[in-house]
Amino acid sequence: MIYNTTMTQKTNGDSGQGARYGSKVRALRRREGMVQAQLAEKLGISPSYLNLIESNRRPLTAPLLVRLVQLFQVDLGTFTRDEDERLDADLLEAFSDPLFEAHGLTGPEVREFAAQSPALARAVLGLYRAWQDAHRSAETLASRLFDGERERGVGVTSAPPEEVNDLLQAHMNHFPELEEGAERVWKEGGLFQDDLYQGLVRYLERFHRVEVRVARWDTERQVLRRYDPERRVMTLSELLPTRSRSFQLAHLVGLLTQRATLDGLTQDPRLTTHDARQLAGIALANYFAGAVLMPYEPFLAAARAERYDIDVVGRRFRVGFEQVCHRFTTLRRPGAEGVPFHMIRIDMAGNISKRFSASGIRFARFSGACPRWNVFAAFLTPGLIRLQLSKMSDGETFFCIARTIQKDSGGYHAQHPVQAIGLGCRVDHARELVYSDGVDLSRLEMATPVGVTCRLCERTDCEQRALPSLRHPLRIDPNVRGVTLYNPAPR
Repeated sequence: MIYNTTMTQKTNGDSGQGARYGSKVRALRRREGMVQAQLAEKLGISPSYLNLIESNRRPLTAPLLVRLVQLFQVDLGTFTRDEDERLDADLLEAFSDPLFEAHGLTGPEVREFAAQSPALARAVLGLYRAWQDAHRSAETLASRLFDGERERGVGVTSAPPEEVNDLLQAHMNHFPELEEGAERVWKEGGLFQDDLYQGLVRYLERFHRVEVRVARWDTERQVLRRYDPERRVMTLSELLPTRSRSFQLAHLVGLLTQRATLDGLTQDPRLTTHDARQLAGIALANYFAGAVLMPYEPFLAAARAERYDIDVVGRRFRVGFEQVCHRFTTLRRPGAEGVPFHMIRIDMAGNISKRFSASGIRFARFSGACPRWNVFAAFLTPGLIRLQLSKMSDGETFFCIARTIQKDSGGYHAQHPVQAIGLGCRVDHARELVYSDGVDLSRLEMATPVGVTCRLCERTDCEQRALPSLRHPLRIDPNVRGVTLYNPAPR
């Protein structure tokens, strides 16, 4: 096992817990078609005082907050800061692009814009994403034409994975309806852990008249799963290990039994395209499959008893390393929460294909992630757990683990792609993890600084900086060289 210490940075938010409530109150009032005088009368305050609240010049008191929740029949979570902080961070990251460098924007200006006009801020983010997609498509087209490849079908692409990630994050990666649906399947099917695969085969045959077949690789090349709804036949590749076969069967059970729930969740306005809704449906059916393979209460009990030992818990439930890590992030049931984890999955090129944060750590969305994260170093030691102690510049501290994973299907000639999984939590939860044994969590001064992205990082002593910081003007002195070209040299 390899241990190294690393520190992570987060963008500072604006002060004042009530600083964002004004825009939320205004949005709720306009949703109901009220003018300020009408809402003020219902709240028992003057219109001028309500105007000050909506302008973020007066705090929203607890009694008024309760009245608003009752009046508009919304959940108290409507006023949560988490989504606001993500909007701040995403907007700051977008405006850190060199595209905006000549405009001299500052962090306070960006945060004020997001506070006063959150809907407009999200629209700006949407435009920025569209510009990025168009820019990448143009570069791809130019590259292919330069190489003499006259390929068709190169055009502007949308970003459905980003929208799906937004949906999962908004729900804190926990979907009670799907958890309940998985528990019903266990009861109806009389499932038990030691015979789960055969139990799912019997369940599909008995309740849905679906026949499950296992096909030879030479008859279904490049296909690991195929479902024929007309013939009601589910075909699985013989190359799939048992745990993967169970997952694919549970995925199909989700599509067959949770259709109304899946359709309702995929109508979320965050999903703006048909492709995004289709991708979200797959992701949610996968969530359901994970809930079937790892039922909430037994899984949480095992995680706590084994102190979140991924290998032990994985063997108990007959699932893989990534499946366990992903399931850890979903344990957010009120009154029965697990450790609030963040999770990231990357490939060797640094592409982020999966991310979620319940710990509060910030992931880059529009630019490359900091290479100091231990999830990148995991590629240097395949199959070994790497530990990381990280402290953000605002004092937030995290304990993280990382390890590579490799696909185990496809036969001898398959490429078997290698990816890395990063999993972590705030340091005050670290003692609940077996991986913290022997780690001195009190010596935070030993942590090595890590940032979100180079453009947002304030540190001027990083030897791995690849871009200039938005926080410091770029100063090039041909006579003096710092640790990198973009780090200002001491004067």
